[in-house]
Amino acid sequence: MLVSSRAGSGRMLNGMVQRWRTRGPSGLGEAERAALRSLVTAARFELIPLASAPERARALPPGSAVTVTASPSHGIEATLELCERVVAMGHEATPHLSAHMIRDRAHLVDILARARAVGLRSAFVVGGDAKDTGAFHDGLALLRAIHEEGSPFDQIGVPAYPEGHPAIPDDTLMRALLDKQPLATFMSTQMCFNPTAAATWIVEVRRQGVRLPIHLGIPGVAELTKLMAIAARIGVADSARYLRKNRSVLGHLVRRGSFGPDGFLEALAPTLADPIADVRALHVFTFNQVEATAAWRARMLAELGAPSRG
Repeated sequence: MLVSSRAGSGRMLNGMVQRWRTRGPSGLGEAERAALRSLVTAARFELIPLASAPERARALPPGSAVTVTASPSHGIEATLELCERVVAMGHEATPHLSAHMIRDRAHLVDILARARAVGLRSAFVVGGDAKDTGAFHDGLALLRAIHEEGSPFDQIGVPAYPEGHPAIPDDTLMRALLDKQPLATFMSTQMCFNPTAAATWIVEVRRQGVRLPIHLGIPGVAELTKLMAIAARIGVADSARYLRKNRSVLGHLVRRGSFGPDGFLEALAPTLADPIADVRALHVFTFNQVEATAAWRARMLAELGAPSRG
């Protein structure tokens, strides 16, 4: 069972981190190993719609699930174009649809028609970082409009924040999840480095009545300095401090100065194995370092005793 208090989850996860420092994946129980195998096998890879992204995507395992971010500097069309190219490579693609980047209903209708034509079956709906200049002022308004216009999507995800949001109070974030729940099918979390914070948040959202399955946001392979910079930018200062003090939560050295998320996942394994938590997927922030992240995935699957896909 999931622990029922913040203090309890902290003790449990800190103990798991300490044990991971000496035992590694071989010390996990079979239920925990099975949960990790399942999640790592079906990892979802996030791409940023930069010019180099299609070439980087060639390193994806065959038939991967891919999400494509929405960049204010490149526009929503760049997101859809990369989705089209990813689908042509034989992968599944999920576009990030940013409310602040969609001008009006007519623009939304065009986007939905394009998604339907490509065969996109899922979307991730966010408010977005772009300046709010259009008809949709937040993710909830966009969710409602998508359903009113006839959604082509079988799955719709919404964002969640285990360590809070730098500009939005925690109670507002929780209220938003509850309001979005009837219109969505999963929630995908912001990147987190602290297993205690992640476990505590999972306990709390379930206690508050949020039932959406979780796609757990984790960093792919990246340099430690880059992870620190990203943590500062997205407002997870506590996690950045935790990362500095507990580098063993990062996984094996993949190449000089670069790390994968093995230790974080293995420290969180008791929660990931708990059906009450309902963590169904990993959302891997690749930073477009796809080859290194795919190599990490293959290595971790080998250590967990499972074959990799491709």
